[in-house]
Amino acid sequence: MVGGGKDAFIGAIHRIAANADGLIELVCGALSINKDIAIDSGRSLFLPEDRIYTTYDEMIEKESRLPEGERMDFVTIVTPNFAHFAPAMLALEKGFHVVVEKPITVSLEEAKKLKEKLDETGLTLCLTHTYSGYPMVKEARELIKNNVLGKVRKIYVEYRQGWLSKLSEREGNAQAAWRTDPKKSGKAGGMGDIGTHAAHLAEYISGLKITELCAQLNIVVEGRALDDDGSVLLKFENGASGVLVATQVAAGEENNLLIKVYGEKGGLEWHQHEPNTLLVKWLDKPAEIYRAGQAYLSPIAKNNCRTPGGHPEGYLEAFANIYKSFAQTLLAKINNTPFQNDVVDFPSIEDGIRGMAFIDNVVKSNESNEKWTPHTV
Repeated sequence: MVGGGKDAFIGAIHRIAANADGLIELVCGALSINKDIAIDSGRSLFLPEDRIYTTYDEMIEKESRLPEGERMDFVTIVTPNFAHFAPAMLALEKGFHVVVEKPITVSLEEAKKLKEKLDETGLTLCLTHTYSGYPMVKEARELIKNNVLGKVRKIYVEYRQGWLSKLSEREGNAQAAWRTDPKKSGKAGGMGDIGTHAAHLAEYISGLKITELCAQLNIVVEGRALDDDGSVLLKFENGASGVLVATQVAAGEENNLLIKVYGEKGGLEWHQHEPNTLLVKWLDKPAEIYRAGQAYLSPIAKNNCRTPGGHPEGYLEAFANIYKSFAQTLLAKINNTPFQNDVVDFPSIEDGIRGMAFIDNVVKSNESNEKWTPHTV
């Protein structure tokens, strides 16, 4: 693991998720840029002293010299955005597979360089777009894939947070500080942080790619360097249209992610606040409520359910589902055994590239003067 020491939030989430199925063991780490925190964090996780590293360069170089079967198999990168590309590229150059937080890099150019290296090496990369790991998200995708709702016409996706309603980055909030810093986060703030999640969810569930967009980004909190609010009109490859909202200044909201997809015959609705439920609405009959853990679900949804119906499954389990699919794929590659399983999927480099392109195009659209029609009377 690169990053994710005891002073970080997301590292512990990754470790819990990776460990959920007994397929993955943490064997080494460069857990912080602070030497003391890196060492202390490694010891608190009971890592061997000689495999607690203080830089990712040292870790990747020394691990690459260990005999096969002793060295690490892959690297998980859980650093802020600006520190994704360099360790990912070095890991690939040294022959290690990669798991990386989203967005994959801070530029489309960097993401494409990773793709070139993956194509060259044949290694595997997993991007942790968490929400695609929920079983009812996978059920929604299957319903649309099997044309149950007919041709998709309209997609609404919203991600509303309120945690940046104040200038928290100047009040000692470390998460806010780096996420609102262009040098560490990239060219977008809220749209890069949570807007990319919303865009990925829309494409993942619908099975459709975004082809055009019209965006407006706002800096609501005075003094902030990057957008904290935005809306995007979307066009999809089959002619469907959509609306994406991503805001971090909706005071009182937590991580309120929701998606609604409408086809010719009906629509579906999923809320992360109630992740075990998928609501399916019909044009000519009563609505249906699909629930996680039930026998009537699709094979891929059932494969990603972990408890009997009625037991809540959430963020950690969704993360674990991504790690499980990645681990199963990687084990087959390491053992050189055939593996093709239609109930196993995880976000890849292609999703990472589309995420970076989304950020680029949203910023470009926002800066354009050729999108608004004056509302004259």
